Amino acid sequence: MSIFQVIIDVTGRCKPFLVRILPLPLLQKAKKRYLAWSTGRLKKEKIRPFTRYYYEDGINLIGNIRGDFGLGQSCRLVAGELQSSGIAFGICEYHTADDDHMDDHSCDALLLPQPEYNMNLFHINANEFTLAYFRLGKQVWDNRYNIAFWLWELEKFPKEWTGCIDLLHEIWTPSEFVSRAVRKRTQKPVITIPYHVEAPTDPICDREYFHLPKDQFLFLMMYDSNSIMERKNPVGVLKAFQEAFSREEQNAGLVIKMNSADKDEINQIRQVLDGYKNVYFLTKVLTKVEANSLTRCVDVFVSMHRAEGFGLVLAEAMLLGVPCIATGWSANTEFMNADTACMLDYQLVPIQEDLGPFRKGNHWADPDIHQAAAYMRRLYEDLDFYQTIAVNAKAHAEKVFGMERAARKIRERVREIYQGRIT
Repeated sequence: MSIFQVIIDVTGRCKPFLVRILPLPLLQKAKKRYLAWSTGRLKKEKIRPFTRYYYEDGINLIGNIRGDFGLGQSCRLVAGELQSSGIAFGICEYHTADDDHMDDHSCDALLLPQPEYNMNLFHINANEFTLAYFRLGKQVWDNRYNIAFWLWELEKFPKEWTGCIDLLHEIWTPSEFVSRAVRKRTQKPVITIPYHVEAPTDPICDREYFHLPKDQFLFLMMYDSNSIMERKNPVGVLKAFQEAFSREEQNAGLVIKMNSADKDEINQIRQVLDGYKNVYFLTKVLTKVEANSLTRCVDVFVSMHRAEGFGLVLAEAMLLGVPCIATGWSANTEFMNADTACMLDYQLVPIQEDLGPFRKGNHWADPDIHQAAAYMRRLYEDLDFYQTIAVNAKAHAEKVFGMERAARKIRERVREIYQGRIT
């Protein structure tokens, strides 16, 4: 075991104690410095070159397959595509010390005790990639063709993460928006492998199940605080709702589903409510089927995001025939347009302060609140418009999010790699 593995393992086990005696910002700063230092060392890691017949043909999918959050769902989607492709594969579960809510066991039958195949597909985002390398150990990379499946939400891929590319032969992403950002940082292949999208629901999970009113026209937004509240922009949705409906109008309501929110965030949102009684908070962690069912039982899904690396919940809402109001910028525009959703105009604005991985000086979208309010009102009042958007959205989603499209792309790319045509 390397000294890096020892440091990482000890730090992970001691984190609950460390956060009680040291300020969290100090710990985060120390982690950032350690990551920068260790990422700089990656060029010195002499990974043995890919040797096809050193291991059996196939793919080791390495990532948090059990996570009840967006990254876990993404990993399971990729697993489904690999399974449908017909390529031999297995899953090696990997998670960081910070990950919780790991209760999805739908892929447990596919788990491997250790990597078996000659390709690795690391479903581990770039900000955690250096730690993953030292935790897993160099031997996992040696003699294999190493691919990362990365998500990102801005036009510029962080320069401080580019050292991770030294560990890889190529990168896959779920959208051209992300692929373009990564291509600016490397000459290695960056391939867009689209998600297939499914949205299974349970009829038991109706409005009564979620303690929501049966007779209101309900708008829904969802976000996870780990994805940075400012990026998901729930305050923008609240302001649009308040502009569209007065306090006295009780025939419409707003549902805010949040994960991992602390009291400060909830209080910040409550302050914006300003006397509105028809806004409903859901904070319980839901299974994916429950979350899909929640989307299905409302009338409209709203995402006034500032940036998306894909927009999976929007895609699921479309597949369920639920009209969407969405910011017209970033990856979701690759599967949404004015015929299939209510697309919001925006201005690109600079990020004013560091927000998690989103650094000051980068740009993201500031969606038009007035236009969002107008769309809320129109969907509420104009049944023909509502039905047109719903029908178009479902038809388009069924067309572009099929499993075979994604599985075929994977088969073709793996064939090219084995044939040596990897540029």
